[in-house]
Amino acid sequence: MAEHAVATVGEIREGKRKIVQIGKISIGVFNIKGEFFAIKNICPHKGAPLCKGSVQGMYVCGDNLDDVRLINEGEILRCPWHGWEFDIKSGKSIIDPNRYYVKNYEVTVDTDQPADAQVETFPTSIREKNVIVHV
Repeated sequence: MAEHAVATVGEIREGKRKIVQIGKISIGVFNIKGEFFAIKNICPHKGAPLCKGSVQGMYVCGDNLDDVRLINEGEILRCPWHGWEFDIKSGKSIIDPNRYYVKNYEVTVDTDQPADAQVETFPTSIREKNVIVHV
């Protein structure tokens, strides 16, 4: 399994994403509450650029109609074309998780591999942790 440094930790802020190209594969890398997740940027329904969709949570009802609450906030990705929803962490469809899913990739944060150094006006360099996608 090849490793690809796609961003520094500070580059993808919490609640944000970065879409990267690794070879012929477009992948969305998401920061959910400080954890990084990567999924293929193609909706299995009609091939839409899935990772350009909105990120939200999911409303669920309890035993009565007054008991509505938001869960998994910032973890559900909605396709921009037809609204299909997927769990960013697992890649599974919200409606039919056993039938529809999006390929997800292992992501690690590599503290040993330095990012490209950024040099300021004084002889100082800044190193950040890299976000690594394993394809």
